[in-house]
Amino acid sequence: MFFFRKPFAKKVPYYSIPQVDLALKPENTPAELEYLYENVTVDDSSAYLGHPDSVLLRNGNVLTFYPEGHGKGRIISKISVDGGKSYTETIKNPPESWKKSLETPTVYRLQFTDGKEKLILISGNPKWPNTPTPGGWNCSISDDEGETWSEFKLFYDKNSDYPTIPVVSMASLTRLKENGKFVDKWMALFHNSKFENFMTILTFDENGDYHWSEPRKYLKKYRKYEKYAGICEVEAVRSDKGEGDEICLIARCNKKRCTSLLMFSNDEGKTWSEPVEAPVSLNGERHKADYTPDGRLFITFRSIERNKEAYDKNNVEPVKRNWYSEGWVAWVGTYDDLKNGKEGQYRIKIAHTYLNNQDSPALAANGDTGYCGNVVLPDGTVVTSSYGIFSPEEMKEGTQKTDKGKQSRRTYIVSKRINLKDVDTLVEKL
Repeated sequence: MFFFRKPFAKKVPYYSIPQVDLALKPENTPAELEYLYENVTVDDSSAYLGHPDSVLLRNGNVLTFYPEGHGKGRIISKISVDGGKSYTETIKNPPESWKKSLETPTVYRLQFTDGKEKLILISGNPKWPNTPTPGGWNCSISDDEGETWSEFKLFYDKNSDYPTIPVVSMASLTRLKENGKFVDKWMALFHNSKFENFMTILTFDENGDYHWSEPRKYLKKYRKYEKYAGICEVEAVRSDKGEGDEICLIARCNKKRCTSLLMFSNDEGKTWSEPVEAPVSLNGERHKADYTPDGRLFITFRSIERNKEAYDKNNVEPVKRNWYSEGWVAWVGTYDDLKNGKEGQYRIKIAHTYLNNQDSPALAANGDTGYCGNVVLPDGTVVTSSYGIFSPEEMKEGTQKTDKGKQSRRTYIVSKRINLKDVDTLVEKL
């Protein structure tokens, strides 16, 4: 049964599953496991780079997108041709419209019933201070595995019949079923600044033109939860390695009054179960979930820890805040764990993002990270990318001013390769 906790009115539990720390390599680490501790720089060419998303191409390359700025800023691409070991190429002649992107881009692969495939890149138009917005969201399509892309096409802007001002569109995109079989329809989720959450369905007509259905408030029945928790950036996970008939939603709770929320649907998103709190081991923001070949889930997110005792022990700044972050984290478990409220198998601290006055990795980390691009290679290796301040020196290198006039610190994009079979070996030694 879900219940709202007032912050620290009752003791919020700490997770009890193991956490593997890949931020600092121990002495005598076996050579075959050293790669787990290596950060690969994707891009460090600008004062603030953030919020990546990635897609695995059919030729095995990893294509990653991210904005030059915090959310808004021109869309940049990098390509790894060696499974995430280096990033040396970019998309040639990207669309001119990408230069004026107002939102962190998201990218997805679309697989059709006739065997054809497309890639879709989506960038919303939220409201930023001192920046005009048309509203709605923009889309680019690639029919040739990311070689070329269409210019942005705008949907549901301020002048449309159903104007929207979306935030993080689309936080998730899930292929739908009819009569138990996959069809050429995709459920997409986004929210607005009022923490109202919307669903829209992507379809293609016989001419190949694509359309989005009129957005609807799919959590209208649970509006009290949306408002209290600040539900947003919802990830969707289909059961049975992505082939099952149930969909689980994992919601960020932006107001930090409760743990991340879970909801379930057995009718392809038409209705959803009442939200319940996820285990604290999964509490965080901007969850991105992928199955590995052995059926386990690898879910990355920005860690949010609300345990008062651990918070005080780590002396996290500012001291009046009722939460702290362990930074870029992954949760490893099964869909059954999600369904039954279990803590999962273990967590992974992927890399350390530095707070002020930190000279070395520690439990508490800078929360300006997460929003990961994840792909799973055929051998089960996960290539995960995120942004952050990955060395103490970067704390002093900020040069870019934000919309609020404050000076931002230098963040950049790094990638890490993780095979869970190797992490299992580390867990056994804990």
